Amino acid sequence: MPVSTRLRRPRPAPDAPEASASPGTTGPGEPPADEPSGRLARWRRDRPRAARNLRLTVHVLAAVLVVGALLLPNAGGALRPNRFTRIPAEAVIGAVLLLALPRRPRTVVAALCGTGIGLLTVLNLLDMGFTEYLGRGFNLVLDWELFDDAHAYVADTTGGTAAAAAAAGLVLAVLLLVVATALATVRLGHLLHRHRDRAGQGALVTATAWIACTALGVQIAGVPVAADRGADTVREQARRVVDTLRDEAAFAKEARSDTFGATPPGQLVPGLRGKDVVLAFIESYGRTAVEDPVASPDVTRTLDARTEALAKAGYRARSGWLTSSTYGGSSWLGHSTALSGLWIDNQQRYRTVTTAGDHLTLTEAFRRTGAWDTVGVMPGVQKAWPEAEWYGLDKVYNAFELGYRGPKFSWSTMPDQYALEAFERLEHGRERDRPLMAEIILTSSHQPWAPLPELVDWEDLGDGSVFHAVHDAGKQPGDIVTDTTASREEYGRSVAYSVESLTRWLELYGTDDTVLVFLGDHQPIARVSGSDASRDVPVSVVAKDPEVLEKISGWNWTEGLTPAKDAPVWRMDAFRDRFLTAYGSTPHPTTG
Repeated sequence: MPVSTRLRRPRPAPDAPEASASPGTTGPGEPPADEPSGRLARWRRDRPRAARNLRLTVHVLAAVLVVGALLLPNAGGALRPNRFTRIPAEAVIGAVLLLALPRRPRTVVAALCGTGIGLLTVLNLLDMGFTEYLGRGFNLVLDWELFDDAHAYVADTTGGTAAAAAAAGLVLAVLLLVVATALATVRLGHLLHRHRDRAGQGALVTATAWIACTALGVQIAGVPVAADRGADTVREQARRVVDTLRDEAAFAKEARSDTFGATPPGQLVPGLRGKDVVLAFIESYGRTAVEDPVASPDVTRTLDARTEALAKAGYRARSGWLTSSTYGGSSWLGHSTALSGLWIDNQQRYRTVTTAGDHLTLTEAFRRTGAWDTVGVMPGVQKAWPEAEWYGLDKVYNAFELGYRGPKFSWSTMPDQYALEAFERLEHGRERDRPLMAEIILTSSHQPWAPLPELVDWEDLGDGSVFHAVHDAGKQPGDIVTDTTASREEYGRSVAYSVESLTRWLELYGTDDTVLVFLGDHQPIARVSGSDASRDVPVSVVAKDPEVLEKISGWNWTEGLTPAKDAPVWRMDAFRDRFLTAYGSTPHPTTG
């Protein structure tokens, strides 16, 4: 019987080094990373040209994804083509590292590097979003809980189902991005190794070019050719974390110091004794509402008309500017800054002062005297709000305690006109033994500014059901959110509505002893206010008693409800001390 023999490919010795591969091949014992099998293998054998084109396309897409991610800026305004024509130092270093590693370590390192690139991309995208809406970058320590607020905003605006779908889609998109960058980096690592000689030469040439461009300061359209954006992102995020941790202890000490912390009750705001003081915040009422050529016509027309109407009713007003501690959102930071005299520009500072501090707020100053009842009207509050005690409010009416039975207007739970009428019915219009100090948060000018409420006869307000028809006839958020001009127009309309509602309430229900202070909490988002907008917001004091305005004559504020463009500008945290001082409070400091 003939003996058959089988030709076998000799195996390399166990300790043999990884062989160098010629272009387009792999070394012994290392199959290509994309080696096909099954149907795909047959398809590639049958259609080699299509297979090569597909493989080339995938390689190019992987390179574009990785290099693009490394060059991605963290600001929407910087998304220009010349930002992606640079040489990323991280890509050069990564290529050299992957070329030096054998297969298994190379795969692990490439996957980890790709995951890191994906996470850095997420951070850059978060920076873009936070800059667009809040005027600052994303903070790894402080900002995670804001996603819950964002989800609540989307749910209130578009419904719970849409919010859940958006949240799930966002999580899926992040996972896909990270996985895609990891897989792309692994593929590129194997590709570099299969073409090791040429890849090494290319890495050397690219590294030399990067060093030369850095040394010579070579630029294209004002942008340096040599880039290290990934390292920039890491450095910036690390700096924010360090600054945040340092700020926590420093601010806690600062909050323990208070110019009026030990002032006896009898020496607090004696100049307003016997007055009903109403302090109202108007959502997103910023300098843009008064000066932007698209948003301002409705607002300035309303401010002028209401100044005249209030003057006929015996009221006079003075107005100026405050620079808010926040921008585009996080209204509670503006509220707490104005009332506490502390610069509260992040969530950590807010938590520190509201949960563990006894720093005197303006509303608490009135309560501490024992001469006023203090109340809060908070139509935007829809859950437990423990901050009420720190603010010094005896009673808080949230969204569910004002008796409203009408529709929500996007995020806003009820129209401002209804909230003010409820305040009149529940508190201001009642017979009282003591005057009232009220903090009112008006919400109708909250983005996305569609649909918007309209003024109705005050006698017809009832339980708010009258607003169903107004709501149904209004625009929907989708009609304006993608249109910058429409957003600016509707924003102006919303602020005009809030100002008119508040000043008509004063005209209808105010007395000789009513003092109204109203101000904005922050500027609207950059899509409306512009990327270079200031953080200034208008502030006005309105009263019939001439002595009330005489006490602030030294502030040099503008007469009427419209502050002049060159009217004085203070930081918002200066307002509390100036107000307390103007109305006779005597400083008795406490120290940290």
